[in-house]
Amino acid sequence: MPQIKPKVIVTRRLPEPVETRMSELFTVTLAPTDIPMTFDGLAEAVTNCDVLVPTVTDKIDKRLLSHAGENLKLIAQFGAGIDNIDVEYANSRGIIVTNTPGVLAEDTADVAMALILATTRRLIEGAKIIENDEFNGWSPTWMMGSRVGGKRLGIVGMGRIGQAVARRARAFGMQIHYHNRKKTSPQIEAELEATYWESLDQMLSRMDIISLNCPHTPATYHLLSARRLQLIFGKNA
Repeated sequence: MPQIKPKVIVTRRLPEPVETRMSELFTVTLAPTDIPMTFDGLAEAVTNCDVLVPTVTDKIDKRLLSHAGENLKLIAQFGAGIDNIDVEYANSRGIIVTNTPGVLAEDTADVAMALILATTRRLIEGAKIIENDEFNGWSPTWMMGSRVGGKRLGIVGMGRIGQAVARRARAFGMQIHYHNRKKTSPQIEAELEATYWESLDQMLSRMDIISLNCPHTPATYHLLSARRLQLIFGKNA
């Protein structure tokens, strides 16, 4: 008797090798375009599949999951964040929710370090000047940025991404400081030469650069409030 393959519905276009492998393993319905599915489209999907593969752009809330058929047993998020999914309600319906924590930590840290360098060295501003043919000749102080070596980097959230940012920043000679819900291990602190700040406010007021690397949750929403931005930039923030 042939084995029945799980029926899988994918909400967005994924990398071609992933789609090819999924087609080999499952009875899969791939997204025809890279446009986010409508609510009605998602509702039909959860009614008719065993596994739903959404992304962070899909709102998988109680309203949507109320349409779920009895066969839906797994929501396999393509990504690390799951704040778009009502995990508690899904679990109450017997639906398992999975994600891919850590898979993008190094890549996200690359982007964070690139933004730090682009800001301090005015790279985007300089590129626009060249693109717009506005370069009028060199002068000693023209487009003078600032070096990152020796600067104090305050990392908010010392998880996988925060630690990856710290490793990159150390290679540029930056001083590593961090705030986290709890101190990281002594081994990691020693490896990164990192200083822990129990008070976020005190750390913010003493740093040159801030890297925000904590997850987006109700507790961290608007974590950098107007009051805290003033701690970083002063009253003109």
